[in-house]
Amino acid sequence: MSEIKGIYALWYRETKVFLRERSRVISSIINPLLWLLIIGGGLGSAVSFSGINYQTFIYPGILIQTALFSSVFFGVYIVWDKKIDFMKEVLVAPMRRTSIFIGKILGGSTDTLLQVLILFVIGIIFMIGGIMPGLKLTPFSVLVSLAFLLVTTVGLVSIGLILGSQMESPEGFQLIISFLIFPLFFLSGALFPITNLPGWLAPLILANPVTYAVDGIRGVMMGISRFNLLFDFTLVCLFALVMVLIGTYAFKKMKL
Repeated sequence: MSEIKGIYALWYRETKVFLRERSRVISSIINPLLWLLIIGGGLGSAVSFSGINYQTFIYPGILIQTALFSSVFFGVYIVWDKKIDFMKEVLVAPMRRTSIFIGKILGGSTDTLLQVLILFVIGIIFMIGGIMPGLKLTPFSVLVSLAFLLVTTVGLVSIGLILGSQMESPEGFQLIISFLIFPLFFLSGALFPITNLPGWLAPLILANPVTYAVDGIRGVMMGISRFNLLFDFTLVCLFALVMVLIGTYAFKKMKL
């Protein structure tokens, strides 16, 4: 029971911190809107894929972008917790490090999914207003998309926590993360179709686990996908599982 209470306490702390930081909530709305309205609207005037305008096409990619940036950058809070000695206080509690890791994952995933839910509301408004024609935000597509986003977020939060547990400074963490998240995003098919790729680019995109999250969400929202929905979800689940296992090990070896 103490393990469950400890996990809940860590989840509650991370969620309260997020809700109190209004700048994070506002940025979770503004940044995706800029991508949808400026990048999507600008290129959408000249580009479309499979009869779907570009603004609609990149919407699943923007969902993943929000999950990716928010989840991985969540690891910086581990670095700050070590600097202010909060992590020492947590580690002396009668909890296993595995439970601490789980509590952090739940907290980071909740923060990210709250931002994603805001994007779903924006998507529904845009769909009803005719700004993104071809987008199908039905109860089924939203639930399936949330399942993809939840599992992907768990894997991405784990990556952030793994790196954060090994880093000593926030500046070093942000430098490493910058070299990680942009390739994951740009090589995921978030901004372009993954069919008929150049020979040198295809292996990079197909080796990227985020690709399958984008493909699955795009498939269920607008019927455009390269792979089977179950195949996409299975690979995303395997990615999350591997990251959680590595993260659990990294937390056990973490030094303060």
